[in-house]
Amino acid sequence: MTDTGSQYRICHIELDEKSIIRRNADIDHERRVAIFDLLEENSYQPLEAFPGQYTGPFRLTLRIEDNRLAMDIYTEDCQKLTIIILPLNLLRRTIKEYFQICDSYFTAIKSASPRQIETIDMARRGLHDEGSEILQDRLAEKVKMDFATARRLFTLICVLQIR
Repeated sequence: MTDTGSQYRICHIELDEKSIIRRNADIDHERRVAIFDLLEENSYQPLEAFPGQYTGPFRLTLRIEDNRLAMDIYTEDCQKLTIIILPLNLLRRTIKEYFQICDSYFTAIKSASPRQIETIDMARRGLHDEGSEILQDRLAEKVKMDFATARRLFTLICVLQIR
């Protein structure tokens, strides 16, 4: 669990409602779980020097803008600090493959054998890890974060990309 006294953490995160293309109960559930897990335990340290030497904790808003991920970063008391923009082109293939394997997984749990479901689930987790590593690598010069934080942020980016 994150030390709530730690400054290098996300204390609040939300998805820009205008960026969410499709909603249903399953998508909302995934979003809520990812946000809950992220807020329970995360390590997030923007590398930019902020006014007043502010070092956290941070509030984030994730949104899609012109086919790019925008991370609006705020102080704990909602003062805007910066925006990090990340082109999604490097994540696009992984996100697409992740959605395809998720569809296969949800189909499989209705009729496939436990062994087949486990195989598909391992592939799903592998793609999720791959997307998390790409995200962590692409943001490395702007944000220092642990793998678990990158993994949960990847989940939220996927929620924004569901069509």
